[in-house]
Amino acid sequence: MADIAKKWEKITADYLRYIKSERRLSQNTVDAYKRDLEEFMHFIRRRYDVAPEAVTQLMIEAFMSWLYDKGRSSASQARRLSGIRSFYNYMLVKDKVEHLPTDSVDAPKATRTLPDVLSIAEVDAMLDTFDLTTVKGCRDSAIVEVLYSTGLRVSELVTLRINDLFFGEGYMRIIGKGDKQRLVPVSSAARDKIQLYMELRRPKRLSEATLFLNNRGTPLTRIMVFNIIRQAAMLAGIDKQISPHTLRHSYATHLLEGGANIRHVQELLGHESISTTEVYTHLDRKHLHTVVEDSFANLTL
Repeated sequence: MADIAKKWEKITADYLRYIKSERRLSQNTVDAYKRDLEEFMHFIRRRYDVAPEAVTQLMIEAFMSWLYDKGRSSASQARRLSGIRSFYNYMLVKDKVEHLPTDSVDAPKATRTLPDVLSIAEVDAMLDTFDLTTVKGCRDSAIVEVLYSTGLRVSELVTLRINDLFFGEGYMRIIGKGDKQRLVPVSSAARDKIQLYMELRRPKRLSEATLFLNNRGTPLTRIMVFNIIRQAAMLAGIDKQISPHTLRHSYATHLLEGGANIRHVQELLGHESISTTEVYTHLDRKHLHTVVEDSFANLTL
């Protein structure tokens, strides 16, 4: 049993190092893979007590059935299966297994539920809840304005640095997933609010390179930003499920509904695939198809 535990521990650690260094996945993504893999490992060891290379298709299917019985959503089940496949693909490449036990395991059909979209009036109502005579109020107002007017991920917002701001040229440099960089235009309203916040905030020694800081002078966490957004929505009387992602989704939806080129929106959001951008819209497939055709017709070489 001790040998089996050591095998799981070693191959898991090697795999996590691989997806971080070779595949250049973000730390948040690596942490999510780690949690899912640990749940799978504990299930296999508890029920079958076998090493990772001895896992079979039936064992994986039993794990998927266990997830279903636990009430996990189809999206959650599919994500875990995707992680298991990635893990065994790595083991195959490293000659730890001769075949993939995941090959014939069917993924559950994911039911996509689109998040709520805020209207422009609702975004304005959230902005009206902040006290612009305080540093915190200016910071929080700038955060909402930036999230809505640029479509940043919350992970990109909390790591945004002062030297990523190029207001003279009217854009921000964003370090996205896999350390990929993109340039995002910044609205005049967002620029004004950021500049006001920077004028009011006290100089910080430890994290002065990071734009948005907490009252201790250290970078905000994603949970802190979530709480800022949720509190503003509550004070604005908005009865919707609100998160930082809601503002990103609203940004993309409003751009596309306003006739923006879907390829341009894809670039602004930092999506590798246009199919991912589709999830951020409320366009029906017929309308989306027309927009995509128009986008290709408008491309210039």
